[in-house]
Amino acid sequence: MGFQIVSGAMLQCTFGAAPGTLSVLPVNKVMVGGPPAANIMDNKPMVNVAPFGVCMSLANPTVASATAAALGVLTPMPCVPNTAAPWVVGAPTVLLGNMPALNDSSMLMCNWGGVIKVVVPGQFTTMIP
Repeated sequence: MGFQIVSGAMLQCTFGAAPGTLSVLPVNKVMVGGPPAANIMDNKPMVNVAPFGVCMSLANPTVASATAAALGVLTPMPCVPNTAAPWVVGAPTVLLGNMPALNDSSMLMCNWGGVIKVVVPGQFTTMIP
């Protein structure tokens, strides 16, 4: 069993330089220990998923162009997450807004090649499968 993820959870991307935070809008009307609880559809860049400092992925066009301009020297650029797919897997037996709830083993794939994982779930009292 893992912890239920809530608004304010700390996230980390494999290509990001700094941690980011998860923001969950209270549209599902489910609070866990105070903050709104997350489901797998809380994946919107800049709405739910905050930037991770600078991005170091060459799949990111801004990093690729800056690196090319620097004659092949990796040049990190500001991170703007590009997450089109929902979080994977979630907790299929716990539904929030008709979607699986988000637990601390869930991952979010960035289109620039990064994998976003939960570092701190935002609360440590409620566990879900």
